[in-house]
This record gives sequence, structure tokens and C-alpha cells, in this order.
Amino acid sequence: MRVFVAGATGVLGQPTVRLLREAGHDVTGVARTPEKQYLLRSLDANPVSVDLFDAEAVHAAVAGHDAVIHAATKIPSIMRMRSAGRWQENNRLRIEATKHLVDAAIAANAQVYVQESITFIYGDGGDEWLDESAPVKIAWRAALDSTIEMEREAERVNGDSRRAVILRFGMFYAPYAQSTQDSVRMMRRRMFGVIGKGDNYFSSIHGDDAAAAIVAALGAPASTYNVVDDEPVRQTEYAAACAEAFGLPKPMRVPRFVGKLMLGGPASYILNSLRVSNKRFKEATGWAPQYPSVREGMLQAAEAMKAQETKS
Repeated sequence: MRVFVAGATGVLGQPTVRLLREAGHDVTGVARTPEKQYLLRSLDANPVSVDLFDAEAVHAAVAGHDAVIHAATKIPSIMRMRSAGRWQENNRLRIEATKHLVDAAIAANAQVYVQESITFIYGDGGDEWLDESAPVKIAWRAALDSTIEMEREAERVNGDSRRAVILRFGMFYAPYAQSTQDSVRMMRRRMFGVIGKGDNYFSSIHGDDAAAAIVAALGAPASTYNVVDDEPVRQTEYAAACAEAFGLPKPMRVPRFVGKLMLGGPASYILNSLRVSNKRFKEATGWAPQYPSVREGMLQAAEAMKAQETKS
């Protein structure tokens, strides 16, 4: 297939492009600087410089492609997440850029459109498993309202021979993810703790597994799917797995009200209990995570980051 990837040079885009090429697909990726264009060429992909907020430019770039993948995001750093203003560009990518990419995919009569989404839009499920039919409850409108609009836009692709595949990813981590690197720095400074009882479930996904899911999605029936690891863990277990993987002390506990003050708006969804099921996607595609839980995945991330530190 000829595959167009928005967000091709991002944290999720790079491993996705690599796996797409390994699967034999012809890949065009958005890269707007010489450095990023060089990066895509090194992955044996074709770079194209296009402004995702320019409808005409997007239409021209997408024309002739069989598949369109929207993995472009602009997530604020952990220390800046509490500021609603820091989410504005990400919201534009979810709404405005999605509209342009969807319109272009329809005009090109692309077979499949794959949209990156998130599981944080589910309401607190306690100890219950959450599938794709679970109620959506927006916990922090400044950052999550745009996700609902984005998914609605993506669904416009469905029709005739076209399919929209929406992937709701869990909490993302990887050795090459800035959020993971920032979290490790915070753990080393004893700034990373368990908030409250820590009994809420986290559903996460390693970056490599997320990229493999996007490639698998090219053959999936039109639908919305959860993409998370097999074994969601409680917040206490997640924090312990991170600390153990990096050989750091057991995370301290922080009162819930203090955690809310520290995190601001994001606390409203980070402290939700999201025990999310990946059953539908596994059955539809045969995909399975290489890292069944954060315990295995964070060990790999730690080993990879240590190897990189040794090289540098």
C-alpha cells in the first residue's frame, strides 16, 4: 500500500514508519525541517513538507495514497500539562488537521484512515473492565474535548470502500518518549510518587506495541478499538515497576489533595481507574503486545535508556 503518515517523525511516528517499511509498504511522511527529512530518508521513507493546517496542501500531499495515518500530536511536557494553554496546538491537530486529513482521504478514495486517539476519555470504571462500549466522560475539557470531535471527524471516512479505524491508546511509554525520560528524572529527584491510595488502574502501552498496532490497523474492519497492554496494573504497581526497572527507591506516597494541586487539570483523568480491555482489537487483527504489562515493558525501556547513556 501507499501510506501517508502525519506525525511520521514523532515519538509514535518513527517506529510506525520503520514497521510499515519492514512490511513492504511505500511510505510518505510529513517532515518540515531538513533534519526530519533526513530522518525519514534514513528510514527508507519519502519525506514531504506540508502544513497540516493548510487544506489545499494536505489534499495535494495525500492524493494517490491508499491509506492515511494521523499520528500527529503536540503533547505538553509533564511539567507543563496543567496549563490549559499548552494544549492549544494539540487541540488544533486533533480538530483542524484531522478535518483536512479526512477530507483529503475521502477525495483520494483511500481504503483506510487510521486515527490515533486515547483511552483517557472513559469515565472512572473502578475495578470493572472497560471495553469500547464503556461510557465516555470527559474529565478535563481543555485537553479532552478535542478528542471526541476528532473521532467524529475520522468516522466521516466510512463509506463505499473506505474504512475509518480509530485506535484509543493507553498511557504511552517508551525509552524514546520524552514523557518517560521526564518521569525517570522526576523519580531520581524523588518527585514521582503514588497519589492517594494508588488503587486506581492504569492501562498503558509500550511505543513499539503501539506502532505495531497501527500497522495491524491497516487491515482492520472499520471500528473503534482500545490498544493497551494485556494486564492493566494499579497505580501503586505501575510506580513500583518504574522504580524497580531503573533501580530507584520505592516511590513515596502523596496525599490525594496534594497530588491534585500538583497536577492541576490532568489529575481529573490520571486518577481515574481505567482497566481497559484490548480484546476487540486482538480478535480483529491478531495483534498482541510484545510487552504484556508495564513490568516487562519498563524493563526494556530502562535497558535501552541505559545503553543510550553509555554510548553518549
